[in-house]
Amino acid sequence: MKYHILSLIILLLFSCKKDKTQPNDDNNIKVTTKKNSEPFEETMPFDTVYSSNDNELRKTKSVVIKRQNLIDKKDDKEELQNLIIQKTFKKDEDLYLIDFTYPYLNEEFKASYRNFNEYLEKTYMNIAGVEASILEDKELICDTLRINRFKEKRFVDYKVYNLNKRLISVLFYKENYYSGTLHPSYSFDCLNFDLRRSVFMNYEDFFNVGTEEEMTEILNEVLNEKINSGEIYYDCWEISFDDFFENKDNFLVDDFKVEYYFDDCVICPSYTGTFSVEIPLERVLPILKKYKLNPLIL
Repeated sequence: MKYHILSLIILLLFSCKKDKTQPNDDNNIKVTTKKNSEPFEETMPFDTVYSSNDNELRKTKSVVIKRQNLIDKKDDKEELQNLIIQKTFKKDEDLYLIDFTYPYLNEEFKASYRNFNEYLEKTYMNIAGVEASILEDKELICDTLRINRFKEKRFVDYKVYNLNKRLISVLFYKENYYSGTLHPSYSFDCLNFDLRRSVFMNYEDFFNVGTEEEMTEILNEVLNEKINSGEIYYDCWEISFDDFFENKDNFLVDDFKVEYYFDDCVICPSYTGTFSVEIPLERVLPILKKYKLNPLIL
């Protein structure tokens, strides 16, 4: 299991509490995580990083469930198994673990799919850059504190979706386990690739130029509906225009919706809400770009 450590923490917490009181059903959750790479284990001084505070426990369980919902989310990998070649890279050193899973497009279908593959090589497979970032972070830590630090971990995995065999939307979700922190941090990148023209598509390819403010308003309307529903979006907030503008290309599309993904703490804290906001397609029709190359135009 890729996330064995968090499951282990939950189990340890329950076992500690069991000696004092019998936990009720609401305090028990089952977490099953999946990863193509081999499982890893690490011992963490539980009593130094965890509190038995009920509120902290509730937040921790929410983080685990939120992550698991992302991992379990269905995509179109099976449908695209001939087009998508799944590749992995793993490097396990004393100070860090890098574990990447990523897609390549089968160039036997079309030679121009190299555009997609070369882009990934230059961005997500910049292993030297990832290593340098990790080691630089460690150099900033005083030597007297290093004894209490744990191995840094960087994971990348993906979901892929197909729209009318014209376009694939790829979601990369990145998990960063920083040593000495209780939970991993999550960040996301979305790519939309036109299979017919072998080019990437951005916001202006789907929506009218200059409509970022309108899209921000639409997204906040949907988000406020979620917040006011009183469900899992407690403690979430509206997105600012600046934050939306920075993330305006971070969306997936299908026949029914536009789904925006945001890093931790952009619209919700790590322990509540979800990582994305789904906007029904009919809500964005007024700003949809009307031209034949837009795959959202039927």
